[in-house]
Amino acid sequence: MTVPFLDLKAVTARHADELAAASRRVIDVGWFIHGKEHAEFEKEFSSWNGSRHTVGVANGLDALTLVLRAWMELGKIRKGDEVLLPANTYIASVLAATECGLVPVLVEPDPGSYNLSVENLRQAVGERTRVILPVHLYGRISPMEEIMSFAREHSLLVLEDCAQSHGASLDGRRSGAWGHAAGFSFYPGKNLGALGDGGAVTTDDDELALTVRTLGNYGSREKYVNVLQGVNSRLDELQAALLRVKLPYLDADNSRRREIAARYLAEMKHPAVGLPEAPASPEEHVWHLFVIRTPHRAALQEHLSSCGIGSLIHYPISPHRQEAYREMLGGQTYPFTETLAAEVLSLPISPVLTEKQVTAVISAVNSWKS
Repeated sequence: MTVPFLDLKAVTARHADELAAASRRVIDVGWFIHGKEHAEFEKEFSSWNGSRHTVGVANGLDALTLVLRAWMELGKIRKGDEVLLPANTYIASVLAATECGLVPVLVEPDPGSYNLSVENLRQAVGERTRVILPVHLYGRISPMEEIMSFAREHSLLVLEDCAQSHGASLDGRRSGAWGHAAGFSFYPGKNLGALGDGGAVTTDDDELALTVRTLGNYGSREKYVNVLQGVNSRLDELQAALLRVKLPYLDADNSRRREIAARYLAEMKHPAVGLPEAPASPEEHVWHLFVIRTPHRAALQEHLSSCGIGSLIHYPISPHRQEAYREMLGGQTYPFTETLAAEVLSLPISPVLTEKQVTAVISAVNSWKS
């Protein structure tokens, strides 16, 4: 049996008629930027997420960057200030900081959750620290109650990177509704994915929301009147309409991901394969990725491929080892992060996997002759 890592065609096909109708609705109206679909999606996402404001932007990286830019415009941070963020994140988290002239300070993750811990934040905070950027990696929400308490203790701003955690919650509060602001990505492979690029900022701060919206619209609040030196970063009308179709199904999709993860955790028994830590409450994790570990990754990946099982590596090169950051971060070492980069392997997990496909993945892992 063949099990692709992610079958976006099958994911999309479930809603084909609704997506086609939404597309036709946009085409028939003939308004393609900042129209009714965009406005309605922002309202619906805010209601679902539990945030006062949602501001649609072009992608997840822009969401993070625009929040940091807005805080600079509002005088809350300035160039040269430090941002604490996990060393084992995707490069976008670091790019957002350096794009704004801020200094990324990488922090080793917790060995159980792979997310930031307050213990490690305490070791990294300094006089120039102004922002914490927790990344809810693989779909598991970070310990936000502790992080927010630490932030208050040190008068720090908190920007959540929610690119992988749509719907993860802690004590009934979803990711993206804990920090002072959050950035979401709607890249097609995300738990809530568009049919192209898309992103959003969530916040309860009225002034921040207005500033982000202004920056993303060329620095303009009124046509041809530019009050800030902005950029062009807007969630287009068609993607907003498509996201409106998919949003009502997101919680059910996340539940299916949890069911698959539960089977993986219970039935994978290979002694050379390390499984991810299960959270205390199922709602804390939406399993954007199911990431296992083994020091013999290449051999396991080859075996899985021979069994027809797709897999990917998230992520093979840590930010501090990237050529782009050789001068800024290259002299630093993060032993646990580097171990993760050498050992992690992501297995198929999506709401369209059948029970037979899940069984095939489990059987392939357990049959590996390490």
